[in-house]
Amino acid sequence: MKKVMSLLLVLVLGFALMACGGDDDNGENGGMDLDEAEGLTGSISVQVEEDWLPIYEAARDRVLEDNPDATIEFIQTPSFDHLDVLDSTDPTNEDVADLYAIPADRIFGLYQNDALAALDALELADSVGGFADYEAGLGGNFVINDEYMAFPMNIETLINFANTANAEDLGIDLGSEIEFTDLEPEEMLIPVFDAWFGVAFTNSADVEFLGHDENDELYSDLTQDFADLDPEKQAVFEALFDYWQAHHEAGTDLWDEEAAWGYMDSEFTTGGNTALRIEGPWSTGNLSSQAGDGEDLDILPLSQVTINGNPMAHWQGGWGLVLNSRIEMDEDQMLLGHRMIEEIMNTDYAVEFFEASGKIMENVDASVYTESDELSDTDKEVIAAVIESYNEAPARPLFTEWGQVWDTWKNGMLSWSAVEPANVEEAYQEIQASFEAMMLNY
Repeated sequence: MKKVMSLLLVLVLGFALMACGGDDDNGENGGMDLDEAEGLTGSISVQVEEDWLPIYEAARDRVLEDNPDATIEFIQTPSFDHLDVLDSTDPTNEDVADLYAIPADRIFGLYQNDALAALDALELADSVGGFADYEAGLGGNFVINDEYMAFPMNIETLINFANTANAEDLGIDLGSEIEFTDLEPEEMLIPVFDAWFGVAFTNSADVEFLGHDENDELYSDLTQDFADLDPEKQAVFEALFDYWQAHHEAGTDLWDEEAAWGYMDSEFTTGGNTALRIEGPWSTGNLSSQAGDGEDLDILPLSQVTINGNPMAHWQGGWGLVLNSRIEMDEDQMLLGHRMIEEIMNTDYAVEFFEASGKIMENVDASVYTESDELSDTDKEVIAAVIESYNEAPARPLFTEWGQVWDTWKNGMLSWSAVEPANVEEAYQEIQASFEAMMLNY
């Protein structure tokens, strides 16, 4: 159905290109001319979070200036709650919006469930502007079977948050490279049993939790015996084992999936034993309140901390805007959806977009944020650190099978406290067994 819609749009809106007999540069999704999207009479619904409402309302107003007879209604709900409704019903449910936001890792599952309409993303990218290489960025990760299924909304990755007062008390120099294995166990707290944070360790040595080999077959480095791992990969697990052992012997809550978060908050608070945590920009407010209401807070790129000399690295993650598959045969609705995406992502309002949503546009230069008079110094530091860390990170795996890695890694890591391995080889065997069981599914 998606390809039929794409071809219909080509026939209706780009007949001249078809008549020439040449291939459109936009492939399957080409042919839409947003400059001609005026006088539309369609109606669409748009999912929006409460904090985003001012930006979305302004975007709607700009769209309706050229399309006064069109209707754009909002479904105000958190993004994950909206996805829960979709998951429990189907795309035809009126409580599921025609245009909504998704985290990047949901793209393949929604595509497989026929929930998405293909976009003319290259036309959108050209109109929105600022993309140095659209295909090489988040937009390229949203391509499935030669179709563009989402448009980049924002980039995200993990960064370092530092409590400067605690760092000074502990003798940690925040102006230099920091080697994790040289720190005392509580000086940097990371819930490594959660793969979202654990990959900051493993990516430093290119450990592949689950990937595709040259034959497009799934494989995992973690089914290998410890002795067969590359030395750099072995060293990562040695660091993880030493970290666990120190916290286990000290009786801290870091390896408790429920209590770890409160423990980290307490120790990061000014006067505590922790100088460094890794988190996303969405945690700035919470961590700022712990660090003397921001007086003791500093922001560092993730790569400033190394593991065995190799920089920490997270993922090039992010969110996208998508259209509901139920509207893909309605020309006006599709055009209206594209115009709304175009205005939500209008780079003239990038700073306001960040202020409302905390989201950083991929296609906006860092200087737009750092030279703004509207953002705080902390916001500017966060944005600069996110952009630097994002550019140094590998792409986030988005294929559906990767979803099984979360519990596989967590179960293996949390088992250490029950099994109490005596050395890294025994600890690694628990991880290996967990991943071997996972790979039986493929």
